Amino acid sequence: MQDIIQKAIEEVAKQPLRLHGSGRTDTGVHALAQIAHFDAPEETTMNPYNWVPALNCKLPATIRIMACEEVAPDFHSRFSAIGKIYHFDLCTDPVMPPLKAGTAWHLPRQLDAGVLREALSIYLGRHDFHAFAAYRGNETPDIDWCRTIHSADLATLEDGYRITYSGDGFLYKMVRLLTGGAVHAAQGRIRLDDFAALLDQPAGLPLGKSPLCAPADGLFLQKVIY
Repeated sequence: MQDIIQKAIEEVAKQPLRLHGSGRTDTGVHALAQIAHFDAPEETTMNPYNWVPALNCKLPATIRIMACEEVAPDFHSRFSAIGKIYHFDLCTDPVMPPLKAGTAWHLPRQLDAGVLREALSIYLGRHDFHAFAAYRGNETPDIDWCRTIHSADLATLEDGYRITYSGDGFLYKMVRLLTGGAVHAAQGRIRLDDFAALLDQPAGLPLGKSPLCAPADGLFLQKVIY
């Protein structure tokens, strides 16, 4: 998506420009409110409002600029962020509606909502989430695996559930691994005690990992907080 938007910006500006996103999302993950910034050419006469239609007419229908505003020179869409909110939709109907394909994780196997809530509550607070992160291959020895989860709420939908996470930041594939692990517990496939032990694992011991990575389907970046 970033390269498509950047190309549209360059076509409008008629010069090379660099677009900076608030972070990466996995292939198949949806973004309801992704934030990005670029430095407009000094000589441009376009105001922020005019950038919206100018860019949207050059973008596919699946990508839209919803709003544009001028920000302070020191603003950075990634490094100025203080938190993010994600939600994950689970469809528990025996048959998933075809229009939901790609936008929900289909879980026709029974799960215990009470256990799911309890599993989600284990994440609250600041923890070492090493066991709930995937590797990109460029990790350094001093990487900080600690993150703070402010909330992990479960809401009932007509055809399933929605899990909403709010935190100060998320590691690579962390939300998918958090969701997969909690669902695994809610299906009775891992004991809650063993599940809780995955957090804050002491250094030097063989590292346990989240038992299940949820698919990208159903995961939405809902908001970036500044």
